[in-house]
Amino acid sequence: MTAPSSAPALHQQLQHTASLLMRVRGGASMPDALLKVPAHLRAGCQALGFHVMRWRGSAEAARARLVPRQPAPEVDALLTCALALMWPLHAPAYSPHTLVDEAVKCAARLAPHSKGFVNAVLRNALRQQTALQAQVAQVPEGRHNHPAWWVRRLQRDWPEQAEAIMQAAQAHPPMTLRAHARHGGRPALTPALEAAGLAWQAPAIAPSAMTNGGAPPGLPQAAVLERAVPVDRIPGFSQGHWSVQDAAAQLAAPLLLQGMRDVRGRLPRVLDACAAPGGKTAHLLECADLDLWALDADAQRLVRVQENLSRLQLPWGSPGGRVELRAQDAREVARWWDGIPFDAVLLDAPCSASGIVRRHPDARWLRRDSDIAALVKLQAELLDALWPLVKPGGCLLYATCSVFKAEGSHQIDAFLQRQGLPAGVLDPSSPGHLLPLADNPSSDPRKASGRPDSACDGFFYALLHKP
Repeated sequence: MTAPSSAPALHQQLQHTASLLMRVRGGASMPDALLKVPAHLRAGCQALGFHVMRWRGSAEAARARLVPRQPAPEVDALLTCALALMWPLHAPAYSPHTLVDEAVKCAARLAPHSKGFVNAVLRNALRQQTALQAQVAQVPEGRHNHPAWWVRRLQRDWPEQAEAIMQAAQAHPPMTLRAHARHGGRPALTPALEAAGLAWQAPAIAPSAMTNGGAPPGLPQAAVLERAVPVDRIPGFSQGHWSVQDAAAQLAAPLLLQGMRDVRGRLPRVLDACAAPGGKTAHLLECADLDLWALDADAQRLVRVQENLSRLQLPWGSPGGRVELRAQDAREVARWWDGIPFDAVLLDAPCSASGIVRRHPDARWLRRDSDIAALVKLQAELLDALWPLVKPGGCLLYATCSVFKAEGSHQIDAFLQRQGLPAGVLDPSSPGHLLPLADNPSSDPRKASGRPDSACDGFFYALLHKP
């Protein structure tokens, strides 16, 4: 992560990264907080900020032991950022000398009276590294770099996998692409990647991710880049040949479409009930001609859906189907529904995002334990409101990017009980909980020697058929 000579000085980036941390501590998300960072510093501060969020638990536990009395907010944020950059201790992002010097320069800009204090604390941390690491590991947040309530919930839901799930959340996620099926799909589009020097591999859902014991589903349009690049470096991206979408999220569209029955000779009527930012909406339209309604409660977020559809030239050609975007709360059915049942409903419900914290490491610190009950209530209200809109013989796909059972299997069990539905309405092809875990290094000779399959994001899918 060491910055090249042409990059802004580390102390400048540290100053804005400390401000990012203070804003996140105040309840702002990283994307929102980053908007306040000068444009020329934003990329570097995002990288530093994500690193700080991944190691925030260790850094805060270390700061509490080094300085029992919490310093002023801006000094505490700077110390936390600098300490986080010492982790992981076996492979720190910067050399100790560089980090301390740059943090002291930052202190001179941020709070001049604290220069000596910051210098003393960080040098003390370096001297005590081994003992400090042992002390930090005694605190749940320090050991796991997740809030204590989050750790407890994971250990209760997934006692055998909890440790691995939290370790996986510390890793940088792969950049996974989805090839536009109407442009020829992966076979037609990947040669352009190779010509541009972008190495890729076909991903697979790891068997270790499958909690229901089923066979991992296929990913015919997915390509994982060997290294992440700006989208403008991806050949054909602006022409709509590719979208960025995790492997687990790419399961939604084919699952829903395979669940539809008796739609021959007509345009299937489909509802995407919580559509923004539009990745799954677009995937549905890439795979089939549909009469698609895309709802979202946030009108501004629907703008992003339209932007995605326009770039991807969707709906496709003629007849090609149609799409209607509506800024509506899906629960308020009387305000938007025309009374005609849907062949299929996709409910990608609001959730804790606990399955995607490797991509959004700030999410684990923004959530509170009490949020889960509120989200579970909202998910249940959406399920109960939308199920009557599915025609007999139709289907509803419930999805969340969560690994918490309360938002997945427990939610669906409760729904079936409330509705008096037999267990048989749950399609046996439903993946259920997908955990963000990779298998051990592959022995497949077609793959790089010893290279493990990439982990997918954590998701839950339940495909329900209407009797």
